[in-house]
Amino acid sequence: MTTQADTRDELGWLESFPPLLSLEPHARDLLRHAARIVEAPVGTIGYREADPCNAYVMRLAGRSRVYKMSDSGREILLYRVAAGETCVLTTTCLLGRSSYPASTVVEEPIRDVIIPAAVFHQLMVESEVFRRFVMSNYGDLISNLIVLVDEVAFHGLDARLARLLVEASASNPSIERTHQQLADELGTAREVVSRQLKSFEHQGLLNLGRGRIEILKKDALEKLAQRA
Repeated sequence: MTTQADTRDELGWLESFPPLLSLEPHARDLLRHAARIVEAPVGTIGYREADPCNAYVMRLAGRSRVYKMSDSGREILLYRVAAGETCVLTTTCLLGRSSYPASTVVEEPIRDVIIPAAVFHQLMVESEVFRRFVMSNYGDLISNLIVLVDEVAFHGLDARLARLLVEASASNPSIERTHQQLADELGTAREVVSRQLKSFEHQGLLNLGRGRIEILKKDALEKLAQRA
């Protein structure tokens, strides 16, 4: 998963996951000896579909995206893992002792805590604090995946695209993203996204350029996004 590894430290990283600050002494000792901190640059493949799951991952910094690829090569974004979060698929695979059903790639340089699978299972049995933390995060992430299924199944592409554009332009009205990248995030074809963007342009909501989208009427897009 990683391209660089740090030496084991003295659990200062627990501050990034407040519920774990009350870990039992024996659980702390296990983590002190087994957990390690790793780093990886943009573009690193964290895991690929069908890879075995060998460790529990806790994100200290950076961001990666988890996606599913169809046989035809189409990609759908499942979710992203940011600082202070864990990966629901990793948890699922560890609990079920199964392989990964999707893939992940680093979007912003990451710094992770890696807990070997054997230690993860030991902590799940022996540490009530750790077990409660894992299951609480797992429940929240599953809820987010259900929201994704609901959006894909029941909401129109125009509203979903509008919301994506609103989120992407939060700090800058000029979005540097291709139609294919937007399509990948929405789990649809590039041609479909291009047609919808052209429609938005004709309505005066934005201007299209090469690899760039200039938002002109964010309020109108926000109203449309509320339907998503």
